Amino acid sequence: MITCEHGGNRIPEPYRDVFRPYRALLQSHRGFDAGSLSMARALAKAFGAPCVAATVSRLLVDLNRSTGHPCLHYGAIRRLPEPVRMGILEQHYQPYRTQAEHLVMQAITRHGGVVHLSCHSFTPELEGKTREADIGLLYDPARPGEVALAARWKAAIEALEPELTVRRNYPYAGRNDGLTTSLRKRFAPEVYIGVELELNQKHVLRGGRQWASLRETVIESLRAALDPCVADSPEQTTRPSRTRHHNAPHPELRRNGHLAGTPQ
Repeated sequence: MITCEHGGNRIPEPYRDVFRPYRALLQSHRGFDAGSLSMARALAKAFGAPCVAATVSRLLVDLNRSTGHPCLHYGAIRRLPEPVRMGILEQHYQPYRTQAEHLVMQAITRHGGVVHLSCHSFTPELEGKTREADIGLLYDPARPGEVALAARWKAAIEALEPELTVRRNYPYAGRNDGLTTSLRKRFAPEVYIGVELELNQKHVLRGGRQWASLRETVIESLRAALDPCVADSPEQTTRPSRTRHHNAPHPELRRNGHLAGTPQ
């Protein structure tokens, strides 16, 4: 199952006057996660997985924050009357969260478990500091299935593209407030694996072949991470092939669930 909480910077018509002074902000990393939507759609297509994606700006309402989080809304929205803010939650936040949770429950019912990938991207520089990673994999270190998937995925990416820097629980901690954290509270580690994929926006901004190649690397490395034939073979662990199309998860991951919607 694939989700994308920050896929766009759209502001619905009733709130456009509020954001008129903040057009530049909407175009920045604070308005949306550039590239996350195309990555999410590519993953969903490659694995035949269901995808829940939003294009409303995180400045209106951040779908990756709990309702009590201070950054749930941008300041201009927080200053609006409570009934207006509640209306935003009812129209945009609650349907998204409900759909995501429904897909998790559906996958668990049908397949006995689910791997949930939440697609995001991060700005190359924040507060004057350069982010030292191309890809981040965020997870909960207390959940063995997530630890296993993140480790295998990191190794597979680095085998395909050694020049890429992949870091775990960077540039954020996997336990931070978010959709995956919320779902972990509802579903046991034996049936739910939630990993946030974070891509450095420098690749998105460069576009062209570099951006397309990164998306391909993410997809093929995930195949390797979920594929026992690749993951268990000494010959393949250092150089997984881009042409493999196995979808069966590794037995270590199978015990904790598999990618919902993947052909079995």
